[in-house]
Amino acid sequence: MNIKILSRNANLYSTQRLIEACKKRKHDVEVIDPLKCDLIIEKRKPTIVYKGRVLEHVDAVIPRVGASITFYGTAVVRQFEMMGAFTTTESQALVRSRDKLRSLQLLTKARLGMPKTVFSNYSKDVSQIISHVGGAPVIIKVLEGTQGLGVVLAETEKAAESVLEAFNGLQARVIVQEFIKEAKGADIRAFVVDGQVVGAMKRQGKEGEFRSNLHRGGSASIIELTDEEEIAAIKAVKVMGLGVAGVDMLQSERGPLILEVNSSPGLEGIETATGKDIAKSIVRYIEKNI
Repeated sequence: MNIKILSRNANLYSTQRLIEACKKRKHDVEVIDPLKCDLIIEKRKPTIVYKGRVLEHVDAVIPRVGASITFYGTAVVRQFEMMGAFTTTESQALVRSRDKLRSLQLLTKARLGMPKTVFSNYSKDVSQIISHVGGAPVIIKVLEGTQGLGVVLAETEKAAESVLEAFNGLQARVIVQEFIKEAKGADIRAFVVDGQVVGAMKRQGKEGEFRSNLHRGGSASIIELTDEEEIAAIKAVKVMGLGVAGVDMLQSERGPLILEVNSSPGLEGIETATGKDIAKSIVRYIEKNI
């Protein structure tokens, strides 16, 4: 098969592992920078031109589209779809997953557990917003934040009010979530491929850090999910319409609480923690569908 990996950096761990997995299974593979693609849109033959070369006979694409290029990256994925290529992450699912507010609303509709969350249109009554999630401490997240950036823990009412007022003054849209104390700075990342959990790890924030992201210095270890956690992860990915995704959850007294469904999850942390060949699972997912 002819497989294209949409990535801006061919040297990234995830991209390299996907290249290796494709080659091991005897597929032709090429890394394509989505920002260097020109899209020719016409009735009979939609085309992609990459560095002056027409891309033809593409069987499948693996999008590794960063949040900062969601708009154009999604357009490129959509163009491949119009050309008849299979994609491990459909364009509409990619758009859906990148909209944090829309994602939470869809997960709520599916009756999945999540931390109580409030979103408002720059409300001046910040104390009321804080009370809606049970009071301080609260988590305040910028809607466009990734990898733990733009996430603040406000431990007191006054701190929370100050942070909200500051974000409102900057016209930055945020959500306010209840703080789950019993999670103790840890969360779970379940990696789902083709409706099955292929690996799971527990991420623990470093001492004094409430964010568990590995980019923030957290550590990861393999974990066996409970039935409830596994069902929640699979259902969350199905709701978002994703073929490949990472589901971040908190362990709480009321069961697993979904934080986010990541449509372009990194492979390094999960493969290192679990020792599993996640890249191979993604390539096999493509093979099954073609």
